[in-house]
Amino acid sequence: MLRTPSTFIPLIQPQAHAATLTMVFQRDRLLLRDADLALPNADVVAALALQAARLHAVGLWQQSYYQTAWTELDAPAPAGHSFHPLRSLFGQLDEEFLGLAGRACQLAEWSRSHQFCGACATPMGLAEGDRSYRCPACGMCAYPRISPAMMVLIRKGDKVLLAMHTASPYKRYTALAGFLEAGESIEEAVHREVYEEVGLRVHNLQYFKSQFWPFPHSLMIAFTADYLDGEIRVDASEIADARWFGPDDEWPEMTVSVSIAAELLNLHRPRGAAE
Repeated sequence: MLRTPSTFIPLIQPQAHAATLTMVFQRDRLLLRDADLALPNADVVAALALQAARLHAVGLWQQSYYQTAWTELDAPAPAGHSFHPLRSLFGQLDEEFLGLAGRACQLAEWSRSHQFCGACATPMGLAEGDRSYRCPACGMCAYPRISPAMMVLIRKGDKVLLAMHTASPYKRYTALAGFLEAGESIEEAVHREVYEEVGLRVHNLQYFKSQFWPFPHSLMIAFTADYLDGEIRVDASEIADARWFGPDDEWPEMTVSVSIAAELLNLHRPRGAAE
């Protein structure tokens, strides 16, 4: 599952370090060397002439100091390098590295999208002592954005409910999911989203686990729940299809293995469900 490495040490203040590695992003696309999908070396990064304000400390991992930076969407990749969407690297690169890259991506996107104050449009400056931008004119403060989202796998006897989300880039069946609204608890969001998306009511919510998801700045909080009542009635704007999968049904192709959804579904797969 995608996560920051356990041996990683986060940093806020930049460091002068003999082994410095830079993750350069164009939105969610990471700059890598074509030959081996490695990060660019120091000379390549220096040639990009990145503004100092676009460089941010990430932390220490495996005797190296990692920093993150962002560049414009039309900036060309250096010779022998390409920008790769993070999703396309699942299964190609080490999961711990991808977890660190996901963290770096969120920080780079926070920096890119907070160059100016959202209240008065004054250029922002980095605050002292914490990870935030502060406006020198009005005092507005902007921390890296984190958007909580619930995920829930509904059980009905020996069956589970899976749905295909209309906005999903994978077009596969998975658990229901949705973002929290202002003033909601996570549990309230589960009940609301389930009813809105498939017309069902659930009970017996049980927390599963959580995962950060850098597309672009989500925190996925997963549950299981038991069916209470109702018939499936999908919201076509959100759900392309939803149905019960039991032991005698062919189990659909799963989502990417680094996602919390894959772990949730694999652990609660109906016993005997066919591949």
